[in-house]
Amino acid sequence: MTRDTGARPVVAVTGATGTVGRLVAHGLVADGGAEVRLLVRDPDKAVRAGLPGRAVAADFGEAGPLREALRGADAVFVVTGDPLRPDHDENVLAAARAAGVRRVVKLSALAVLDAGAQDPLTRWQRDNEERLRASGLDWTLLRPRAFMSNALGWAGSVRREGVVRGLYGSGRNACVDPRDVADAAVRALLDPACAGRSYALTGPEPLSPREQTDLLGEVLGRRLEFVELTEEQAVERWRARWPEHLVQVLLEGARRQRDGAKAAVADGVREATGRAPRGFADWARAHAEAFGGAPVS
Repeated sequence: MTRDTGARPVVAVTGATGTVGRLVAHGLVADGGAEVRLLVRDPDKAVRAGLPGRAVAADFGEAGPLREALRGADAVFVVTGDPLRPDHDENVLAAARAAGVRRVVKLSALAVLDAGAQDPLTRWQRDNEERLRASGLDWTLLRPRAFMSNALGWAGSVRREGVVRGLYGSGRNACVDPRDVADAAVRALLDPACAGRSYALTGPEPLSPREQTDLLGEVLGRRLEFVELTEEQAVERWRARWPEHLVQVLLEGARRQRDGAKAAVADGVREATGRAPRGFADWARAHAEAFGGAPVS
């Protein structure tokens, strides 16, 4: 694979079909400051999704093809998602060094700063951060709180019944709009001044599921009901979708939120982007159609 031509930097985006990765790809193109290379397992999926940039087949578990996919890139946005595969981050960093990549922006999690968070997912993220800091590459860490887009899991019951069901309805979380995370990533990928920095990314205020439900109802113009689940009911629902190790991670995280561990607001969005973070009502208006509301004009 030959080096991409042109004066613009070449930025590789992993996780390009995911919640944040697709926004990063679009943001890099909108900014006009980079040539985008999408590292995906299925390039056809990226094309069908309408993602901008050149799609290149790559798998975190295959070091050789990954190295070739990164060759000629100046920076890479790294999103990994399997705590049972620490080799994925090892492979990405080794491939980046071998391919001559200079800058790595890693999507991590704000829980890494909480000494009380000792679940396997958070320990894995801490290990990933340490690998990156020790890699010899220019690095930036993005540490978001939970994504506001997690509320899309309520869309079906909101449309059918006007009901949101969740665990610990009064526990607050300073959740963040994924668009703000992506904007921070675009800045970090293009601006050398972000090297060696970590950004704690939250929304402007902590909100409980009950409060989110009320705000969503205001946006939709109808009253929504919040129904609190017991731990047993929540675990049963999660087990229908996730393996047991992730179910336990979700349960521990819910308990920490109940106890106030996720309510603190940080200023990382402003530090990274120069503006205030978006609020949940702004996110809800942008996604009202998913909940049965009027599409955004």
